[in-house]
Parts: sequence; structure tokens; C-alpha cells
Amino acid sequence: MMLLAGILVLAVGTFSLRLAGPLLRTRFELPERAQQVMAAAAIVLLAALVATAALTDGHGDAGIARPAGVLVGGVLAWRKAPFVLVVVAAAATAAGLRLLGVP
Repeated sequence: MMLLAGILVLAVGTFSLRLAGPLLRTRFELPERAQQVMAAAAIVLLAALVATAALTDGHGDAGIARPAGVLVGGVLAWRKAPFVLVVVAAAATAAGLRLLGVP
């Protein structure tokens, strides 16, 4: 019963927060500086996630092949290559290096 009550409280809280955004959007105006900081924070968070996923494997080092693949994919994405090409090139780079024996 306690578990069900906890799930219900979390569901109501989540729904309330999601509903508050559209309902309160017109009442509050964020300063331009706060909007810039939030945009920069999103980019930093995404970069940290990519770095963590690319450079570590569990509690150890990911080797060289995975970061090389991420680097190739990042360069292609920066050059505005099609998404499918970015993914295939990154995977092919990592797989090719592993095939050659690079960890």
C-alpha cells in the first residue's frame, strides 16, 4: 500500500510540473541572460554526457577506438553531414580500428 501511495504522489507531482509550464508561460518572463545561461548549461550537460560515454567503459578506460569514432561522428555532424552518414561513419571507424587490433 505504501508503494502505491508513493507512485501516486510522484505521478501527481510529475503531472503538476508538466502542466505548470504551459499554464504559467505567459505569467513569467525570464531575463535574456537567464535564457542564455540555460542554453549554455544544456550544451555543457550534453558535452559532459558525450565525453563520459565516449571515454569510459564501466569503471575503466574505453580505449582509443570508441573516442576516435565519436570524434569522426562529431566532425561530420559539425560539417552538417546527414545523420545516417554520421552514425555509420562513427561506427565504421570504431569497428575498423577494433578490427585492426586497436583497443
